[in-house]
Parts: sequence; structure tokens; C-alpha cells
Amino acid sequence: MDFSQVLAEKTDTILDKWITAVRKDRRIESADDLSYTAVKDHIPDVLQAMVTVLSKYQDNDIQSIVTASFQHGAIRAEQGFDPAEIAREYHLLRTVIFDALQADLLEGTPVDIIRSMRLIDAIIDEAIARCFKSYVDERLRELQQLQLSLTLHNEELTRLMSANQEYLSQLAHELKHPLTSIIGYSDLFLRQQRRKTQIKDTSTNLEHIERVLRNGRQLLHLINDVLELSRYEAGQIKLQLAPTDVPELINNICEMLEPLAAGKNLKVVVDCDRAPKELITDPFQCQQIITNLISNAIRYTESGTIIIMCQVLDNERCAIAVSDTGIGIAPENQDQIFEPYFRVSFSDRPYLPDSTGLGLAIVSRLVKLLQGQINLVSEVGVGSTFTVILPLQIES
Repeated sequence: MDFSQVLAEKTDTILDKWITAVRKDRRIESADDLSYTAVKDHIPDVLQAMVTVLSKYQDNDIQSIVTASFQHGAIRAEQGFDPAEIAREYHLLRTVIFDALQADLLEGTPVDIIRSMRLIDAIIDEAIARCFKSYVDERLRELQQLQLSLTLHNEELTRLMSANQEYLSQLAHELKHPLTSIIGYSDLFLRQQRRKTQIKDTSTNLEHIERVLRNGRQLLHLINDVLELSRYEAGQIKLQLAPTDVPELINNICEMLEPLAAGKNLKVVVDCDRAPKELITDPFQCQQIITNLISNAIRYTESGTIIIMCQVLDNERCAIAVSDTGIGIAPENQDQIFEPYFRVSFSDRPYLPDSTGLGLAIVSRLVKLLQGQINLVSEVGVGSTFTVILPLQIES
């Protein structure tokens, strides 16, 4: 029996069943928000390669899957999959293929059955190996870009820190732990690569890379915040005034932050019906303010709703309010919330590990730069509302 022909006829069915299995598998969470096409990716090419190999008599001819598997691994890295999810994908593919071919395989001779099963297993194993190699290559490329960005930011930070000595000791404390982790795991990874012929635990190796990237992103976020604060303190932020469509700006920010809210099942409501038609301000700094307030609301809210409102107060001012149903801020902390490095914490809930304590400090300074003011109304366990009041037109 020509099992390659059987596989070719059932490719579409196998693909549909595999995508359904991936979507239902709770161990592959990264696929939840992907479209049918994005989940499918290059798996059809892997199946076509399998058809090609099964139609030949050279059991070791599996070169045709290399390109498809390389592309699949790189794309899965970009989509945010972790190694365990990719391995699970291929496990499901193997299961669906054998389920689809089981009846036909049983009609073949024992020799044909064994040969076909061995070839299918070999193809999938090779696909996994090639996929993981491209996944690692993509992660290393991202790591190199992150390293370059950190280097450039570090040079800029060194230059600016001379004017900000009061923050130096606090900054050093914040940088110590993630930087130590980056150095330690990078060193471990490099030593493993030097003796890579002895590496057996690919999953552990990939986990080290993921930790380096996670800590690197955290460090980069902290450095970016420090640089923004330093530029303000040094008087280096120059306003670029322009007519600004505030509702459009808010909608763009909400669209950008939607995955964060969706990850926590938070509802985001935007009400700009009474917003001004136009605001003469610096659109970039205004975007920074709103982005920080909304991302903070998402970060400190576990369930409920985030509401963003914009309205004209009078002929000269407008208000932008961001409300959440989060943990709230105690009255004794509300005067300190806009100070650098201050973070809200409770006895049963320490401050969030990805919080730098600089976001609201930056917001308050940018609001002042835009000739506005910021107000806070908050209750512990109920939520918080930050209201930014800006002039409709900044005075030169």
C-alpha cells in the first residue's frame, strides 16, 4: 500500500484536527490568541515533506523538512511560545497523524507498517530538532539586540548620572539583582555552548536563555525609566507642540496594551464622547503620561474594569481620567506615590517584581512640563482614579 498517497489525501483533515487539538490543549497557552493561519504556520510544509519521504525508498532522506522546521521555530519564537509548548505541538501532531493513518496502516504488510512508522517518527524527530535549533537562533539574535541596546543605554546613563548623584545608590540597588542574574546565566550558557557536544538537556539550556531575556527586559525597562527621569531633571526634554487628537491617541494606546489586559481578563472601557476636538500639546509626552497610567492600572488590577475618560472642563482645560478596580492606595501613601522609587506594598502582598517605582514619578513630572496637574482619588480594596488636567493650549 502507498502510505504516502494516503497521507497526502488526509493532510487537510490531519491539519484541522491538529489545530483543534492545539487550541484545546491548556499546556499551549501561547496559541490562544493566534488566528487559524498563525497556528497552522509551516506545519503543512512538514506534512508535505513527510509525503515526499514516504514515497521514496531511502529511509534516511529527510532533508526536505529542514526549511519548514527552521521557519516554524523562528516564527514560534517571535510569537512568544516557550520550548515546552513547541514540543507539545509536535507531540500532538504525531498523535493526530497516527490516529488518522491507523486503519490504513493495519491493512499493509508488517514490513510496510514498520517502515512507515519509523519514517514518520524520524521525520517528526528531525523536525523537532531543526525547529528547536532555529528557536534558539532566534532567541540568541534577540539577546544580541538586547545586549546592544543595553550597552547604548548604559553609555547614556553614565553620561547623565553625573547630574543625578542622589539617585545613584538607589539605582545601583535596583540594578544589582537582575544584572547579577544576567551575568550568571549568560556565563552558564556560554560554558555550555563551549562543550555543546556534551549537552543533553536542551530544555534546561533554553530555560537559561529565557531567564536571561526576561531579566534583560526588566533591566532595560528600569534603565529607560531612569533615563527619562534624568532627562527631565537635567532640563533636556524639549516640547514639540502640535495639534493632538486625544481620542485617537487613547485608542491607539489601549490597542497596544490590550494583550496585557486580555491576559488578566480585564475589561477596558474608553469614553471620549466629551473630549476636545484638538489639544495643542506635545503628543509624545502626552502619550507617555497616558501609557504609564493605563499600564499601571492593568498591573495593579487582578479583576474588574479599567475606565479611561476624556472631557473638556471649560474653554481652557480638559481632563483625562484613568480608573481601575485594583488594590488601591492607602491615604498615608498617596502623598509619596509620585516620588521616585516609591512602590505601594501590603503586608500580604509585596510590590510587583517588574515595578521600578519610577512610572508615576515620570508621569507627575511630564504633567508639570505640559503645564498641567495630576490628582489621585483612591481607596484600598476598591481602586484608584488618576486624573490629569491639561490646558487646551500650552503657553509658549
